[in-house]
Amino acid sequence: MSGYIERADPAGEHRLELAARAAWLYYFKSRTQEQIATELNVSRQIVQRLIALANSERLIRFELVHPMAKCIELADRLRDRFGLVYCDVCLSERDSVEDIPSVATQATFYLEKVLDQVAPLTIGLGSGGAMREVARRLPPMERPQHRCVSLMGNLTRDGRATHYDVCTRLAERLNAQCYPFPVPVVTYTEAERELLQTQPGHRVLDALVAEASLLVMGIGYWGPEATLYKDGFITAAELGQAMAAGAVGELLGCAISAEGVIVNADYHNRLTSFIRTRPADRPTTIVASGVHRAPAIRAALHGRLANALITDENTAKLVLGMD
Repeated sequence: MSGYIERADPAGEHRLELAARAAWLYYFKSRTQEQIATELNVSRQIVQRLIALANSERLIRFELVHPMAKCIELADRLRDRFGLVYCDVCLSERDSVEDIPSVATQATFYLEKVLDQVAPLTIGLGSGGAMREVARRLPPMERPQHRCVSLMGNLTRDGRATHYDVCTRLAERLNAQCYPFPVPVVTYTEAERELLQTQPGHRVLDALVAEASLLVMGIGYWGPEATLYKDGFITAAELGQAMAAGAVGELLGCAISAEGVIVNADYHNRLTSFIRTRPADRPTTIVASGVHRAPAIRAALHGRLANALITDENTAKLVLGMD
């Protein structure tokens, strides 16, 4: 038998005061409902109602104090701002201008969950330094039912191979079916590209890309250090002409403006990449980091060329600060 005279269920302002006290004891002092009932001299049922009242009246505010809290908030803001279907922001080194290792690790966690499914999965893959790092960090998995399909070529016009052949590397890690695209990123002539597109292998790749349920790619910025130019895929004249047309970045080799519109670049008629629809019609994820890439990331998300993002906190802040 209890040693107290139970109070009636309080009302009005006094009830809110008791609700605040009950919530404090429950959430912050880790008291059980029985202990709170004894301390406040009420029944356990009233304690339950008081705690529920504290929540409904928003008397309690929870704060996540882990450093990841700011990353979670940034991801939510990016998701809301650009209508993303998925967004993940990882911690980055203070004042770093680029953190590819951290972003690649975060993307690896994401892909592990996606690739864990038993049902056959076709995934379209772009290229770039971050994507190459993802392929390197992904742990070996036995997924022979999955198919990895390259979204862009991996050769220069003179036949030199790029170092960013993500499709083959990732498929090897998964023991998955591999469909690379061993053609120049940009051909010498339109006729050459049209000839490549008539080949049976190209039609197979085109069909696989069309049925892919997930696309994952890096993104590049536009300027003298642009990967497309530095690696010999386009000429200085082609770089300058696209920049004059408003290019701020490139997605799958395609030059895009600050508004996420594909610019009128001369080399586009010779670009062999599988450029997808706008807006993105399936999960289309950009994996990227860096001060220089922030305008390109913002452009692709704003233009709905992509609808998912994995990046670091410094890059996320820059992207959000551009609006």
